[in-house]
Amino acid sequence: MPFRAVRPKPEYADRVAAPPYDVVSLDEARDIAEGNPYCFLRVGRAELELADGVDPYSTEVYERGAANLRKFLKDGILAREAHPMFGVYRQRWETHEQTGLVALASIDEYDRGIIKKHELTKPVKEKDRVRVIETHESQSGPVLLFFRRTVQFENWLTDATATAPDFQFAGDDGVEHTVWSLRDHAAVEKMVEDFKNVDALYIADGHHRSAAASRVRASRVQSGKRSSRHAEEGFLCVIFPHDELQILPYNRVVRDLNGHTPQKFLEALALDYEVQPTTQPGQAPEAGFDMYLEGRWHRALPKLTPEQRSRMEQNAVNALAVSVLTERVLMPLLGIADQRSDPRIDFVGGIHPPKVLASKVDEGEWAVAFWLYPTTVDELMAVSDAQGLMPPKSTWFEPKLRDGLFVHLLRDE
Repeated sequence: MPFRAVRPKPEYADRVAAPPYDVVSLDEARDIAEGNPYCFLRVGRAELELADGVDPYSTEVYERGAANLRKFLKDGILAREAHPMFGVYRQRWETHEQTGLVALASIDEYDRGIIKKHELTKPVKEKDRVRVIETHESQSGPVLLFFRRTVQFENWLTDATATAPDFQFAGDDGVEHTVWSLRDHAAVEKMVEDFKNVDALYIADGHHRSAAASRVRASRVQSGKRSSRHAEEGFLCVIFPHDELQILPYNRVVRDLNGHTPQKFLEALALDYEVQPTTQPGQAPEAGFDMYLEGRWHRALPKLTPEQRSRMEQNAVNALAVSVLTERVLMPLLGIADQRSDPRIDFVGGIHPPKVLASKVDEGEWAVAFWLYPTTVDELMAVSDAQGLMPPKSTWFEPKLRDGLFVHLLRDE
């Protein structure tokens, strides 16, 4: 759906744009926002402006973010479009490029399963997103969606990006961001009609944001607080063709070996895996992993019987490298039953190189690190189509969408 987007004026875009607030620590947020009064982390991570020790889920933090958003609007840093429009958002990172449609996705379609999910949400994170939306009266962190590419969409994007962009800038991380606006009514309506032929949308990144938007809409319907334009019927998203997305592995570090010595752990691992030393970590084999233990990297390829291979082929979730690791290593050998809650495990996105995992182990806080074979887009679609659920932290999408480049207000102004 098109929408009346709130957007930074072009001269402020590079200063407003910020990483998603939930992928940076408070110290990182403060470093990023230092000296930049327009950084959108002042909206999404407003505790960076408050005293140390403040509860990030306190009313004070949510209200400070809402006040900063109102100030950005009042001061003209952000401005609202006069009429509903679409945006086009392109990201370039090294050799990778992805171009998507900025729009609202239907909450009704999300509730009916036409927008497909692949993971469960954590109540605390979902509640946080609900409070952000309700207090700020807006959605500012776009959900990353994708669909199976169509020729119509390709042609539409070619036309939309043939003109000069609204703005273009490169972030400190080397990712180049380019944004176009599409305000032509006929072109907007054509895209709306073309998307009616898309069978399904898939959530790549943003399960908590979409679930929170659904909860807020339901609450407003029940309480009668809906805006006159029903702005809460959709949630902010960027929609990409499936073959443009890049998934990196979501890697693991574990605090101890659950009573095993390193040698005994390797021996137990060898019952289910072909394990060999490697000097080139970060290139894990399919369904396998690279492992750092006691100062050395090892490569592990699962041994599969015909029955096990058949089971993997019949169940999309079972075929994931993270599922194989969970069922063969994390649960039986390391005693980790619930990756969502066990403090003995932590997760490291594939944006960080293998040496980061190794350093965590070398420093002594963690006993072993696993670099996984990454989940593929085809695997993600297969799991979603089967209404399956992936293990937690199965995908790390890169580059991340920036917050603040598009905001969806739920209030009429």
